[in-house]
Amino acid sequence: MTEKKFDLETIRHSLSHVLAAAVQEMFPEAKLGIGPAIDNGFYYDFDLPRTLIPEDLPILEKKMRSIIKSDLKFEKIEVSANKAIEQLRNQHYKHELIKELGDEKISIYQTGNFVDLCCGPHVDSTADLRNAGWKLDKIAGAYWKGSEKNKMLQRIYALAFENQDSMKKFEVIIQEAEKRDHRKLGADLDLFSFHPEAPGFPFWHPKGMILWNLLLDWWRKEHVDAGYQEIKTPIILARELWEKSGHWDHYKDNMYFTKIDDRDFAVKPMNCPGALLLYKEKIHSYREFPLKLAEVGLVHRHELAGVLHGLMRVRSFHQDDAHIFCLSNQIEDEIGNIINLIDKMYNRLGLKYHLELSTRPLKGSIGSDENWQKAESALKSVLEKRKINYKVNEGDGAFYGPKIDFHIEDAIGRTWQTATIQLDFSMPERFGLRYIDDSGNEEQPVMIHRVVFGAIERFIGILLEHFAGDFPTWLSPIQTLILPISDKHNKYAKKISDELKNADIRSEVDARSESIGRKIRDAEMQKIPFMLIVGDKEIEAKKVAVRKYGEGDMGQMDTTKIVEEICR
Repeated sequence: MTEKKFDLETIRHSLSHVLAAAVQEMFPEAKLGIGPAIDNGFYYDFDLPRTLIPEDLPILEKKMRSIIKSDLKFEKIEVSANKAIEQLRNQHYKHELIKELGDEKISIYQTGNFVDLCCGPHVDSTADLRNAGWKLDKIAGAYWKGSEKNKMLQRIYALAFENQDSMKKFEVIIQEAEKRDHRKLGADLDLFSFHPEAPGFPFWHPKGMILWNLLLDWWRKEHVDAGYQEIKTPIILARELWEKSGHWDHYKDNMYFTKIDDRDFAVKPMNCPGALLLYKEKIHSYREFPLKLAEVGLVHRHELAGVLHGLMRVRSFHQDDAHIFCLSNQIEDEIGNIINLIDKMYNRLGLKYHLELSTRPLKGSIGSDENWQKAESALKSVLEKRKINYKVNEGDGAFYGPKIDFHIEDAIGRTWQTATIQLDFSMPERFGLRYIDDSGNEEQPVMIHRVVFGAIERFIGILLEHFAGDFPTWLSPIQTLILPISDKHNKYAKKISDELKNADIRSEVDARSESIGRKIRDAEMQKIPFMLIVGDKEIEAKKVAVRKYGEGDMGQMDTTKIVEEICR
């Protein structure tokens, strides 16, 4: 008989129940939290009589294998809320969830003696998990329901895939990812740091600022060429503005607040409302459209301490926003122009990507059905006319409009959502935006929100891991490092460095009284693209010995040839 196939999320969620059953076997008094499937695996939260230690994980894995081998059925039972509470006696976290559901019928699953509140689906039997590749990964703390006001539970994370081969491939990626961890590379390359006095707020070092400015200088040039005008709006705006835009209802739990002259203000989590206020300052003509306003805006979002992760998850970051105001008949052309711009910039960085189209959220969206349908149709039309393959994410759009997301693939196969294009009919309506059409009538413009990099801090973190710190020469903070063999060669090294700087090459001299071998090793650690070694022979030849990172010796060259090599 052909073995029945189950999707990966079902396998992961079923394994989370097996983990909970194993934990209850080891700790009969355990209180169960939640145990969802997540990217690359699953987790389960527990309130336990003692703190777990890493040595507990192999014991739990052994118990899980025994449960899987026992061929226990996953039986779905629908009962009343009262009956569910009775079935899950002494499980007060589950009782809390049952009361919140408030349904006449509550879905629970029983696997052997283990009972859990769950809507499923699951595999038919634990035996269906025999070929899955999985392992318990780590232990962490997690507040119940993610709130610091609640009790800290113990979370067990696990990795899980369809089979052992998939699991092994992922473990190879994990090992490579550890080598590429942007937090370690950021410290090794002296780019940025974090301090306990400012959790979630990055400090950029001089070399990090060179990288930052190189990226932003390039971004600005490309945007000027594409017809954008740069603006800058305040980071603090009145509360009523956020209520009007709709952000208050969706982001207030992640916003920072202050009072000025007894009036409530909020630190902006997004840039959109500032661009709307700027647009409203004057009457616009259709002749100005498309009006492209770009902003590298500093935004703040309150994130829980437990989810902060280097540059990937911070509390303060810059978004390379742009808001395009246009006519309805310009929508498709402008969406196409944005795709072209993103494609051009990603290609220079060697980034492959795929597109996903996200539609209207089931809850919390603003705007009419007609406008949502029109917006979704416009985005689909652009993608289909350009014959772009895309995936549809039902219900994952922004609260004000559908969107196209760009998911880049890095050097080790991981994907990251970065650029996004959002089509919005709702905010122009809420803010009463108008323009004068070719007949002299007032009409409402269409608004397109978009980013290319997204959160710039996060994008730099992604690039660090993608390139493993070995940036393309044009993006490297230091392009050439001159290595004098001894102190008597420092003067010549300085002369070479000055010549390169005059040719707009970023150059430094390592004038330390160290051996040349040590200087080369340190330069390799810093991933300097070109090391230029100078000694008596080089001074006599009026050249330098060139060593390229990752390739080795390139022989002697003069500065003109080096500049050609770097700029080609």
